[in-house]
Amino acid sequence: MVSLPHPSVLHGAVSASCLCCRKGKDQFDNLEKHTQWGIDVLEKYIKFVKERTEIELSYAKQLRNLSKKYQPKKNSKEEEEYRYTSTRAFLATLNEMNDYAGQHEVISENMTSLITAELTRYVQELKQERKSHFHDGRKAQQHIETCWKQLEASKRRFERDCKEADRAQQYFEKMDADINVTKADVEKARQQAQLRHQMAEDSKAEYSSTLQKFNSEQHEHYYTHIPNIFQKIQEMEERRIVRIGESMKTFAEVDRQVIPIIGKCLDEITKAAESVDHKNDSQMVIEAFKSGFEPPGDVDFEDFTQPMKRTVSESSLSNSRGDGKSEPKFGSKSKGKLWPFIKKNKGAGPEDFSNLPPEQRRKKLQQKVDELNRDIQKEMDSRDALTKMKDVYIKNPQMGDAASVDHRLAELGQNIEKLRLEVQKFEGWLAEVEGRLPARSEQPRRQSGVYEAQNPSGVNSCAQDRESPDGSYTEEQSQETEMKVPATDFDDEFDDEEPLPTIGTCKALYTFEGQNEGTISVAEGELLYVIEEDKGDGWTRIRRNEDEEGYVPTSYVEVYLDKNAKDVHKPLQKISE
Repeated sequence: MVSLPHPSVLHGAVSASCLCCRKGKDQFDNLEKHTQWGIDVLEKYIKFVKERTEIELSYAKQLRNLSKKYQPKKNSKEEEEYRYTSTRAFLATLNEMNDYAGQHEVISENMTSLITAELTRYVQELKQERKSHFHDGRKAQQHIETCWKQLEASKRRFERDCKEADRAQQYFEKMDADINVTKADVEKARQQAQLRHQMAEDSKAEYSSTLQKFNSEQHEHYYTHIPNIFQKIQEMEERRIVRIGESMKTFAEVDRQVIPIIGKCLDEITKAAESVDHKNDSQMVIEAFKSGFEPPGDVDFEDFTQPMKRTVSESSLSNSRGDGKSEPKFGSKSKGKLWPFIKKNKGAGPEDFSNLPPEQRRKKLQQKVDELNRDIQKEMDSRDALTKMKDVYIKNPQMGDAASVDHRLAELGQNIEKLRLEVQKFEGWLAEVEGRLPARSEQPRRQSGVYEAQNPSGVNSCAQDRESPDGSYTEEQSQETEMKVPATDFDDEFDDEEPLPTIGTCKALYTFEGQNEGTISVAEGELLYVIEEDKGDGWTRIRRNEDEEGYVPTSYVEVYLDKNAKDVHKPLQKISE
């Protein structure tokens, strides 16, 4: 706390009082700079801890990816290799590294909740408290300065009245001594001198009262108000210092809490390493690759001095080699992987803005939804205007042909349906960001059922997720086995479900371009199968053939339901209108 010098009674020179006020103001300026510096230090520490948590999360993610990358692929030759003690120990190490990464995530979460979040909230409270204290200090400083100005004004008025009274008294004495002046003039001068004297007495009394009041206010200011404000500022600053010290202690405690668990992970790795049995692994290799053939016998001596009866011993090495079966190859290379043949999708950012931070992504999605809603409103206004125009043409045929606007009305209806589908899609992503839906939840079947089977970009994105610079996979084997088929056969994973039976036929009244997910394009007059009725949302599910099906607006087709229809495709016959 800054201590101020004890002021003497303010009745002397003006410079002494002004100096005291200036010193008090200077102290407030110094304290304001120092407390702001303290807040800056606190915010710097918050930023340091935040970057530490980001490093911990990044490190944990890299450890998990590393562990996942070297995990054995399911239903592959690698699983057979993990029957050896050395490879089982390596697998245990990978699992423990995954748990090890989890502890670094715990460090990040605890530092975020116990330090970053708490200190951020405390900084906001500290700024408000600091602002309040310095506001009170400035207010007290302005009050004492106002009192000082009132005292100066009262003193100058008293001084002026005294001088006027002296001049009036001197004038009266001069008039009284002059024998040429009439009594009336003398009496007038005397009354004027008395009036000025009375005014001087009143100014003196006012100045005295103002002086006493100022002295009291000044004493209260320097001995009560200012010390109390300085004391509050001191306590605020001490709390800040204590708080940052406690946060540093918590910083160390968060690390210390996970040390036992990390130690257990390392102990398990050590235990797995000690379980490696070289004798056992060697015996397994022997059992796996031993041939079972007897060693070849000795080679007989062939005497070329005798007649040419060269025979080869039945136990010769050549016979044993000829009769022997080829040994199985060990460690043969596996088939080539799929990733080199999948091209990366190097285009613009994803449609759902998933490459952006959450808040920015939410804003982008909201802007997109608002933009689409404005487009829908424009289209609806145009449709309403054309509808009114058509009504006018119907009532007054001489003004125009009502049928001339039908094509435009159908086009507007189609545009509105497209825009509504887009709004529904982006609102789903927006709800996911805002937490109203589970992450990556399944979209309504009408939007995703057919689109997923027709969208090859999904295959490419899966391949990109699994690809790494060294050509290895980072996804689980269950996903890899699904990707080991050509991209054109990706839809086979949906073949487990029985196709919906046809319940009738329909005829397209208008051309519809199914450019959105879950829809199918039809041409005017085209005949198709109906596999699902309109459920009240304005869409009918149709099928062209075994590979093409989707939704079209109910108003675009004329439906002929067949109650006796079976799960077979009947030949489409021409439907009379």
